[in-house]
Amino acid sequence: MGPWLRAAGLVAGATLAFAALRWALGRCPLPAHVRRDAVRTWRWRNLLVSFVHSVVAGLWAVLGVWQMPGAFGDLVHVTSPSGHLLLCFSAGYFIHDSLDIILCRQSSASWEYLVHHAMAVSGLFSGILLNRFVAAGLVSLFVEVSNIFLTLRMMMRLGNLPFHTLYQVNKYINMVVYFLFRLAPQAYLTWYFIRFVEMRGQGAFLMVNLVMLDGMIIVYFSRLLRSDFCPDARKQGPDSEKKFLID
Repeated sequence: MGPWLRAAGLVAGATLAFAALRWALGRCPLPAHVRRDAVRTWRWRNLLVSFVHSVVAGLWAVLGVWQMPGAFGDLVHVTSPSGHLLLCFSAGYFIHDSLDIILCRQSSASWEYLVHHAMAVSGLFSGILLNRFVAAGLVSLFVEVSNIFLTLRMMMRLGNLPFHTLYQVNKYINMVVYFLFRLAPQAYLTWYFIRFVEMRGQGAFLMVNLVMLDGMIIVYFSRLLRSDFCPDARKQGPDSEKKFLID
């Protein structure tokens, strides 16, 4: 019972740390386009916290796998204290973000995030409590490297920032990083689970999560392509300005 209590304490501590970070970032000045609207203000602060998590978790995941010999060859049993701690750290972020969405009454607009976070937390807790699939959890967190550039994109759009050249450069970097750190790791995880993981118990549960995330990633990729490379294909309407807040 001791390790479970320790893990729960680490996750709770991470959740509180992200709440404190959000409070601190909430003291920072807002772009003019953001502070005129309450929803934009909330979303901007939410994205700032997300950006910090992406930078820390993405780099930590890559470094953690690099320092974990044989991680790609055995995603089930290979583990490390640092990898386990990262899972607790990210679980705390997803819990905090879910609470932020719910308490700020953004559930209807951000329901896709809540579904994603529920799958992420359940998958991470599976590794945290049983100390299995820790390496798989780290590989899945490679996605946070991609989220660094996706979050920058969203913040430039949300704040209506005058960084047109940076936005154009970032959208091509986005494509490259999306393939390298989102699509490729997800494809490897799916192939590994189909090939080597027994489909019962924890393995079956994580496989269901994985397949659902596969579908979400493909949908998000199609949205990104339409938004940045086929802008004429987007539907315009009275809610078009707010649409990017949830896409």
